[in-house]
Amino acid sequence: MTVATVHAQEPEPARSASRPNIVLIMADDMGYSDIGCYGSEIATPTLDRLAANGVRFTQFYNTSRCCPTRASLLTGLYSHQAGIGLMASDRGYDAYRGDLNRRCVTLAEALRPAGYRNYMAGKWHVTRHKSPDGKKHNWPRQRGFDRFYGTITGAGSFFDPATLCRGNTFITPANDPEYRPERYYYTDAISDNAVRFVADHRATHPEHPFLLYVSYTCAHWPMHAFDEDIERYEGVYDDGYSPIRAARLERARELGVIAANWAMAESAKDWQRTSDKAWEVRSMAAYAAMVTSMDRGIGRIVAELERQEILDETLVIYLQDNGGCAEGFGRHSNADEIRGVEHEPLDPDDLQTKIWPPMQTRDGRPVRTGPAAMPGPEDTFVAYGRGWANVSNTPFRGYKHDGYEGGISTPFVVHWPSGIPHARANAIVHDPCHLIDVMPTLVAVAGAAYPGGEVLPMEGVSLLPALHGRPLSRSAPLCFEHHGNLALRDGRWKVVSAYRRGQPTKWELYDMVADRTEQHDLAAERPERRARMVAEWHAWAKRVGVQPWPFQKKD
Repeated sequence: MTVATVHAQEPEPARSASRPNIVLIMADDMGYSDIGCYGSEIATPTLDRLAANGVRFTQFYNTSRCCPTRASLLTGLYSHQAGIGLMASDRGYDAYRGDLNRRCVTLAEALRPAGYRNYMAGKWHVTRHKSPDGKKHNWPRQRGFDRFYGTITGAGSFFDPATLCRGNTFITPANDPEYRPERYYYTDAISDNAVRFVADHRATHPEHPFLLYVSYTCAHWPMHAFDEDIERYEGVYDDGYSPIRAARLERARELGVIAANWAMAESAKDWQRTSDKAWEVRSMAAYAAMVTSMDRGIGRIVAELERQEILDETLVIYLQDNGGCAEGFGRHSNADEIRGVEHEPLDPDDLQTKIWPPMQTRDGRPVRTGPAAMPGPEDTFVAYGRGWANVSNTPFRGYKHDGYEGGISTPFVVHWPSGIPHARANAIVHDPCHLIDVMPTLVAVAGAAYPGGEVLPMEGVSLLPALHGRPLSRSAPLCFEHHGNLALRDGRWKVVSAYRRGQPTKWELYDMVADRTEQHDLAAERPERRARMVAEWHAWAKRVGVQPWPFQKKD
């Protein structure tokens, strides 16, 4: 089957009732321990319920950043192979075009010939073309999805998101003819539109199974949430970082998602020496509120599946795009910049054109940053900072961008009662897995035929054996590269090199069975193993098109 045929193929009714509906849920900028079933104090009852009746993976990996993770998840390839080795801009190399290429197919394109209808709600972020009047060849509707509600770019206000679309048409929260809630909040909008797609599917295409891709921007900066959700966490974070980290570690050990012999990574910040404590507390409370709001929305999706009596036959997967984010966006005051600034209110058809300050609210207020801006309201723009990102990634070191576990480890929850043996409910899988494994898994459960020809072959393996308690058979190590942060995982061993202060660090070697928190570098003790694994990484990098960082943009 050629690439052109795959992209043009119309779905046919499914020929087997055993093909499950699929709901693939991705959260944004959240750490390993940020949901209850992985140790968190944050209320996530829906995800906890799905985990209790499903399977949790403890060593599932992402690419450490939003664009490449989405590219890898959608295509079953390493992000460089799909054309998004960095972010959504063209750096002049085939692996860094910032745009999904035609050597890959998306999950929607792969499942459509098997009879699936495909729907998406949320963040796309796998194309550099995000203008209302620009190219749309790599927008969701052109890459296999039958319906789309969401944003083309990666971040922005939760009350007035930039690049908001329905289908191929830019809209605003104020002019959307199909969804006009009393108060708009992007996390709720993603959930509500996802519920609508599921409900409409039953009415219009009951003979087809469906793929629903729900791609939240929660809990990416800015910390936007409703007061009543933030108030739920009043007092929880008053004592700072260390007590929360310690409680999460203890709980994660009890749950079995962290081994008892792994030491806690070093704390990033000293709470006693932290200024603006009330602001820091509010930042984390707003973050927790965002996560709880997302879980509530996932609950509405689950409730619709239950209403239709199809939850047990639906494969539900939850994961995150990278670890907790230590980026400092919005953490410095812009009071001098906005003093005396006045904006005209936006008309209903006026698009929000900026994704970070200077910005304005739809009613004309300038958006505030820094410690004087208590996070939550729409006229604030604050990230929760390194200290809380360190908490999110408990007990690991590293953050979003990094090749350390704090950057590339994600919860991975699978709920599928009709496809997972009853005795496996609440089971835990410790096999190392990766985004590249999602495509082969979904192709297998859908009875789909992955195309050949010009399309690159899938890189990963099906996770179905793990759901049934059997070990995975993987012939190649798992590899990572982003912004010069490098890693390779092969069985119990991992090598990693960080990019710090303009230079790559030396390659480190860790035993992930004894020391997954990466506290004891064994490179000097096992130089031959390190050298062999570093050579494997270089062979992989050459194969997928990795360029040394930093590199000049190629003309």
